[in-house]
Amino acid sequence: MKPFRHVSLKIKIFLSTLGVVLLISVTIAMLARWILVSSLTRELELRGVAIAQSIAEGGSGYVLDQDTPNLVSLIFDAAQLGERKILISYIYIVDMDGNVLANTFIKPFPRDLLSVNILPPDKDQAVTLIQVDGEQAYDIAVPIKEGIYTLGSVHVGLNKNHIDNLVGKLRFTFLGFISAIVVIIFLIALRLSNYITQPVTRLTRISDEISRGNLDFPMALLDAQGREPRDCPAYNNTDLPCWHFDQNLMAESEATAENVRTCKECVFYKKRKGDEVDQLADSFNNMIWSIKLYRRRLRESEEKYRSLFDSNPDPVFVVDLNKKRILDANPRAEEVYGYTKPELLGRPIADLEPPDGMTGVCRFLNMPQAGECILFPKVRHIKKGGVPFFVNLHACRTHYRGKEAVIFSTTDITDMVEKDAQLIQASKMKTLGEMSAGIAHELNQPLNAIKMGSDFLSLMVGQKRDIPKEHLGRVVGEISVQVDRAAAIINHLREFGRKSDLKTEKVDINIPIRGVFTIIGQQLALQNIDVTLDLCDSLPQIHAHSNRLEQVFFNLVTNARDAVNMRRDTAENGGGPREISIRSWLENDRVAVTVSDTGCGITPQDLQKIFEPFFTTKTMGHGMGLGLSISYGIVKDYGGDIEVGSEPGEGTTFKLTFPLTDN
Repeated sequence: MKPFRHVSLKIKIFLSTLGVVLLISVTIAMLARWILVSSLTRELELRGVAIAQSIAEGGSGYVLDQDTPNLVSLIFDAAQLGERKILISYIYIVDMDGNVLANTFIKPFPRDLLSVNILPPDKDQAVTLIQVDGEQAYDIAVPIKEGIYTLGSVHVGLNKNHIDNLVGKLRFTFLGFISAIVVIIFLIALRLSNYITQPVTRLTRISDEISRGNLDFPMALLDAQGREPRDCPAYNNTDLPCWHFDQNLMAESEATAENVRTCKECVFYKKRKGDEVDQLADSFNNMIWSIKLYRRRLRESEEKYRSLFDSNPDPVFVVDLNKKRILDANPRAEEVYGYTKPELLGRPIADLEPPDGMTGVCRFLNMPQAGECILFPKVRHIKKGGVPFFVNLHACRTHYRGKEAVIFSTTDITDMVEKDAQLIQASKMKTLGEMSAGIAHELNQPLNAIKMGSDFLSLMVGQKRDIPKEHLGRVVGEISVQVDRAAAIINHLREFGRKSDLKTEKVDINIPIRGVFTIIGQQLALQNIDVTLDLCDSLPQIHAHSNRLEQVFFNLVTNARDAVNMRRDTAENGGGPREISIRSWLENDRVAVTVSDTGCGITPQDLQKIFEPFFTTKTMGHGMGLGLSISYGIVKDYGGDIEVGSEPGEGTTFKLTFPLTDN
């Protein structure tokens, strides 16, 4: 079958059909020819036998009477009757002794005929092909009987050439008939092969066009009856649904008569009945039209989202999820980050983020259980040249050109972060100003001790008295301790007042809690407020900044102090216990801290607005309402949560939770 691989289906169908029909026709022709020739030859033989039998019946009396003239007349009449003169070559009669009684030969009787076809006594007839005067003939011998006696035999010679001519005419007629049938079958096979292969040929041309990426081929290939794509409402307006294309995309509950639009007459989608080849062509045409609709909608969608991508006022990046390299970026990303488009494409995303990779896209890519979309606030990014700035980053998982990817956009919030830092710094300065009296008292204690020690040494020197070594060592040691204490207070104040940034570090949350009471602890003691610290010493570390956490706890403790004092001022019996308690522990893989007080509490209506900027329940001049708002923002920056519970007259509890370093 290899030679037929390069032959078209049309030729294969045509040749196969024609070959099968010709084979059947030739077989039938050969069989019919054999039957007809045999039948004709047999029919002529039977005709010769009938002629011989009629002569034998009519001439038996003449043989008995030895009436030769009548016998001759009888056989000549039989030989010359109608068409027999062409068919019969000779007739002769012999008796039982082999004597020729009569014959139709004009020439002398050939004596060798007497020994060629001798009729056996037990047979009624004998037929033999013989040669007479150079011509072949079928010699038919029939006995002449009278009663039970055989008188002789009649021999009739049938001209074989005449029989062959009749067979030849029959063959020619039959051959002409078979040829006509073959021609008709040829035309039918050609028409059938064209009919079968025409849709397949059209489908092949369409497939070739599609394989080249061309879906804008002439609509005539789709058998659209002269219609163009613009004749389809759903093709011109992609917002309109197509009953064939969109109905299958709807859920069964959505596919109702109200939201499924149907055209009165659709010339693009059709399904004919009957012929499977036409049904295949219709299904293929429907598929192609659906692809054209889908491609048009996809192209519009791509153009729409590409325009949104390019015109977005914020930088937008597409990053390969596996290789962690940039696949695409919009023009705004070039402007903000300072790189050109070729420089951004293929660049590792780590070049745009700090090396720690604890926030932003690098963290999102390394989170196997991350959701589809996530927001990272106040992420530090790096421009070309190493210039840092802060962004809010929104990342989502997607697919881009057959790859798993992450698309993320960034919003530059550097100015807002700087203003927040300034606001936090101003709040610190305000706090330090309010705590100046307490701080002065804290410093006075070591200074007084130093003063007393130096005065003692000066008195002993002025009186020229010897100072025992143990006394001198004790005084000098105490002075050194008090100097270290004063230096620690000053260093802590300087550290607390220093402007902090958003860079995180591993922090033991108990350190900033204790740092608060280094500054404010003495003041609380002077105001008769009892402080209880229940801190777990084996807590895991968190990602934060100690300076900012100290600001948070400072705000919460000062608010607790004010609430306790407010309850004392408004209560008739002194307000009850005056306590502030702080507890830290590990809860559900998070570090938790509570700051509780026995102050006046917060009303439910105020509790809903407690973290709003500039909201305060204090009297004019005693607060701007920024402390809790700033604290809330700092806690959220470190991935934490802050909750508050309070009952008026019973006190308030703030609960803070932070994720562990490993999480």
